[in-house]
Amino acid sequence: MENEQTLKQILQSLNDGVALVDSDDWSIAFENAKFFQWFPPAGEEEELLTTRLPGFDPERAEKRLSAGRPYKFEIEIGEPPRTTPLNIELKPLHDDGGACVLVQCDDISKQKEKEYMLESYSKMSERNARDLEKEKDRVEKLLLNIMPRSVYDEMKDYGTTTPQKFDAASVLMLDFVDFTDMAISRDPTSLISELNDIFSAFDRIVELFGCERIKTIGDAYMAVSGMPEPTPDHTYNIAKVALRLKRYLERRNAAHPEQWVCRIGINTGPLIGSIVGIQKYVYDIFGPGVNLAARMEGFAEPMGITMCEETFDLIRDDFACTDLGEHEVKGFGIKRLYSLDAEHPKLR
Repeated sequence: MENEQTLKQILQSLNDGVALVDSDDWSIAFENAKFFQWFPPAGEEEELLTTRLPGFDPERAEKRLSAGRPYKFEIEIGEPPRTTPLNIELKPLHDDGGACVLVQCDDISKQKEKEYMLESYSKMSERNARDLEKEKDRVEKLLLNIMPRSVYDEMKDYGTTTPQKFDAASVLMLDFVDFTDMAISRDPTSLISELNDIFSAFDRIVELFGCERIKTIGDAYMAVSGMPEPTPDHTYNIAKVALRLKRYLERRNAAHPEQWVCRIGINTGPLIGSIVGIQKYVYDIFGPGVNLAARMEGFAEPMGITMCEETFDLIRDDFACTDLGEHEVKGFGIKRLYSLDAEHPKLR
């Protein structure tokens, strides 16, 4: 009797809810103070476990207990937001699955807090990983706008790039006639919006023929073919691009009140391509091939495309050109110049 009283005192002092029930009718033979606090009876009459313990499934419990196995489930008590999560475990007190069953209720608030923190950390890590991937894609897209992919890949893999020399590549230089006057007389927002639309269309044309847009400076547009990936058709490709850019502007001008008139120079020659800058990267090209293309642009008539004889000789069988005679070209001496007029009909 003394041992039984001692056991009851121990059970009453526990922070866990404990009860002894009869599995025949689920009547409660004993309950400690914590169990009573968590699951108080609704009325004065002694209630059964089936009515006092929410979430309790007597059929499932009976099936597991009769097999000598514990029956477990989780519930929350209290009113939101101050609820308490509990783990409920019913265990038969005899191996033969007898009628006496121990009900143990554990407060698992700290465990749930840890699980919530781990889940929150996991979600935060996933979100950060997604944000990092988006930022990586954004940076990659920005860098690919200022340098060719092969140069970007080299920089990504090695942290630096090596200047490359190309013995023969083709350069296109384009600017717009009277752009300075347009910038003064027109609304700047409208002007830049139109220029952006035009350069975006130019980019698509350049990409269509496997060329690279190198840069834009104000109203100037520079593209190149044959670098950084060499191709034997670089002069042919840059000539096609020049004609397509001119054709695009002709069609656009026919449909818009504001006229954009360009001059284009193309040239084939040696050049060097390299990343310039440490904090603000710029991919640029240098050399006589670039300089002569700029000179050819200066000789071009409005909506005209000009090249020197060396470039003309490389595409003369594929394009219709006009001899413009000999001219003094600054830094290059006397050169015979040609205008690029159209593709031969058989190539269209």
